[in-house]
Amino acid sequence: MSPDRAGSSQTKDLTIERMFDAPPELVWKAWTEPEHIMRWWGPKDFTSPACTVDLRVGGKYLFCMESPEGQQFWSTGTYQEIVPQQRLVYTDSFSDREGNIVPATYYGMSEDFPLQQLVTITFEAQGDRTKMTLTHRDFPVGNDAEMAEQGWNESLDKLAASLR
Repeated sequence: MSPDRAGSSQTKDLTIERMFDAPPELVWKAWTEPEHIMRWWGPKDFTSPACTVDLRVGGKYLFCMESPEGQQFWSTGTYQEIVPQQRLVYTDSFSDREGNIVPATYYGMSEDFPLQQLVTITFEAQGDRTKMTLTHRDFPVGNDAEMAEQGWNESLDKLAASLR
């Protein structure tokens, strides 16, 4: 069992590949600039009312997504690796609005959810398009992983629309 995990050790990694009709420069901005992130962060029908980014190795981010019912979900992390327009690696944790890491149970999710996960995103030029691969590590097997995959796919649908 990982020291960052509260419960079970059965996890799976979530990997999603997407092709975007935009060059890597634009897709990179969509992931790294608050005014772009706020256009697409969160599943369908969610908004992103707040976003801060300190884009440097060791820098932190703090994102908020808000449900249609008004519930806010905050996340934070630290950038581990930054290769502009090619690779972005960061930790990811649930947080409160001040950026303090909180367990997933704070938002009504399983205690098996790790306090910290790792996200790796690669950007590959394909002519004037971009192939993006996202890997989000260590989801507890079951409903939380399924909900995360759905949420990521809905968010990435919004990202694609924001690039038009």
